[in-house]
Amino acid sequence: MGFATYLMAKRFLLHDDRFVIQSSSAIGFEGNTHVTRAQLLGIFGQDVERNIFTVSLEERRFELERLPWVEHATVMRLLPNRMRVSIVERTPVAFVRQGSRIGLVDAQGVLLDMPIDAKTSEHYSFPVVTGISAADALSTRAARMKIFERFTSELDGSGDHISQELSEVDLSNPEDVKALIPDHSAEILVHFGEDDFLDRYRRFKEHLSEWRATYPKLSSVDMRYERQVVLEMPPGANVPAGPSANSAVGDSSAVDAAPPAKPGASAKPSAHTVAQNAVPTKKQIVPKAKPHSAAAKNHPVGVKAPDTTQYHPPQVVHP
Repeated sequence: MGFATYLMAKRFLLHDDRFVIQSSSAIGFEGNTHVTRAQLLGIFGQDVERNIFTVSLEERRFELERLPWVEHATVMRLLPNRMRVSIVERTPVAFVRQGSRIGLVDAQGVLLDMPIDAKTSEHYSFPVVTGISAADALSTRAARMKIFERFTSELDGSGDHISQELSEVDLSNPEDVKALIPDHSAEILVHFGEDDFLDRYRRFKEHLSEWRATYPKLSSVDMRYERQVVLEMPPGANVPAGPSANSAVGDSSAVDAAPPAKPGASAKPSAHTVAQNAVPTKKQIVPKAKPHSAAAKNHPVGVKAPDTTQYHPPQVVHP
């Protein structure tokens, strides 16, 4: 008797017209701002005019979560013939270049297209992240975005929202986070290394004006090392001679240094100027540099900043 009752109930539920999803208006969505209703209905198109009990909630949830913007989805039946879908969307944290287009990326490294037709008027104010791409494994992108999160969190830890000042953050080298920082009508590439981000940013900002006064075409600053900063000029820039440019002593054991200037001659900074006792920070190894060509594209200059340690680079950076 019990089994017969079960069969009768099942037949009733599967064949009674009252349990048929009559139209797409019977499927409700909530929580979606970047994903359009049309995109979501694309998952349920085959379910219209079907019995609600023949729709697999688990399969629909899985299909919804395959949409890049959908982080989590919940699918429910509302008897007799309606369905409700709750969406939790991903939160973008940066812009990212995807080929010739600009997209978005979340903290887990999931790449997102810019929303076009979604019901959102949200305006983003993010730096552009480079050093990640769709060709990278998701685990690789996720690891690099953790570095980005640590970098921006440390910069913003003082409450000054410093990360909003950044134009671009390069994550291609996990041991050297690089950022483009706007400075008047130009941008300066700053090497932050892998730690002490806020301290290095503050020292960069503290001495930027004096560096700019001596080197108006300054294009890059390497802040990674303990006893010397390195300033770099764009290709073809004239590098002025000055006391600060000659304050560091060449150390041929690290990189090639320029020979001392002849008496009475104008001092010309070398392509690599290194403090004699410069010591790299942890996890940084300073290799011996190849002899520097006279046709070098950049002109980095070692500068001794007052009340700061000096740094030397493991390699020349070409911005």
